[in-house]
Amino acid sequence: MSKRVMTAIAGLSLTAGLLGLAGAPAGAQAGTASEAATAAVAVPKPPKGARAVVQVSPNPTTKRGQEVTITGHCGGGKGLKAVLAGLDRKHPVLQNIRIVEDNPKGFVAKATLAPKIGNGVGPVFVDCGGEAGVTLLVTHV
Repeated sequence: MSKRVMTAIAGLSLTAGLLGLAGAPAGAQAGTASEAATAAVAVPKPPKGARAVVQVSPNPTTKRGQEVTITGHCGGGKGLKAVLAGLDRKHPVLQNIRIVEDNPKGFVAKATLAPKIGNGVGPVFVDCGGEAGVTLLVTHV
């Protein structure tokens, strides 16, 4: 077998193994022969000021005007203070943003997708009074 074919097979095997690990629960990964590969892709703890965690549901969104729920935790911050979506105030991704629960250990906010939004990806930022977080909202309208 040629060196190129062997290299390609080895690369595909490694990729398949890493993809398999990525889809497995963390408990299922413990004790595997690929612990070094898993440790190499471990995400370091974010710096102080960027430890809030945020999710948007449903994500992706599919209808203009659709209501979305923003959830997460403040990662040591004082509580949810604000939610911003988009890169400028003239073209927001979300409108009618309202904080339902500002608890730093588990916040909830609601908003509606802007009526003039198109297909794409936009950031959703949270301010937790000392900690911030960001996620991406995908739109398929």
